[in-house]
Amino acid sequence: MTETAFWILTVLSSGSRHGYAILTSVGELSEGAVVLRVTTLYASLERLERDGRIHVVGEEVVDGRARRYYDITDEGRTELAAEAERLARRAAVAQASIAARTPPARAATVSTVTA
Repeated sequence: MTETAFWILTVLSSGSRHGYAILTSVGELSEGAVVLRVTTLYASLERLERDGRIHVVGEEVVDGRARRYYDITDEGRTELAAEAERLARRAAVAQASIAARTPPARAATVSTVTA
């Protein structure tokens, strides 16, 4: 799963949103680590919809602009849960490895005495 797909599905797992709301929510949830461009967002939404991970749940016109609302499907939710579990396992392995590392032995200080 791509990082973009992960964040879009994560946003939609809490409820349906329109494109711009998805865009801003991804930035907020990722704490600014992921900044989606509009073209990337809509290409990803089309791909996720085509793959059956999300679906359109409604459309409306607000201030002359069309808003399309998306929601996660059961398949998308299942895939997101599997990805979250995979990431959690990877993080646990890394944390265990970090915790198990013993600091390198320091070289003994050798002093020479000259007479």
